[in-house]
Amino acid sequence: MRGPWPARPDVRKGHGLNEVVAGVIRWALRLVVFAMGVVLFLSLVAAAAVLALVWGVRALWARLTGKPAMPWTMRMDPRTGWSTVYRSTARWTAQASSERRRSEAGGVHDITDVVPREIP
Repeated sequence: MRGPWPARPDVRKGHGLNEVVAGVIRWALRLVVFAMGVVLFLSLVAAAAVLALVWGVRALWARLTGKPAMPWTMRMDPRTGWSTVYRSTARWTAQASSERRRSEAGGVHDITDVVPREIP
């Protein structure tokens, strides 16, 4: 005896509508994921093709006008970024320290005292 219910002879493992539906859902999910991958791949290929087309038209225009074809480069110097952040930090800390000095000198008059009370 396996449990409190008698065994059902009409239910066989591996058959039935549940297995069919589960199989269909599995294949549909695989198909959807595959289609998403194809769409992503084709969009990346299209973006690369547009970029190559723009680069080719630019090079052709440079050849027709007799100008040298300048390469596309990133005009960024890491030292510039560092100095920008460093100057920004200096500006904020200078402002905070000047406010602190002003408050210590008694320049801020809108501060009110709080009377402490005991907690019951």
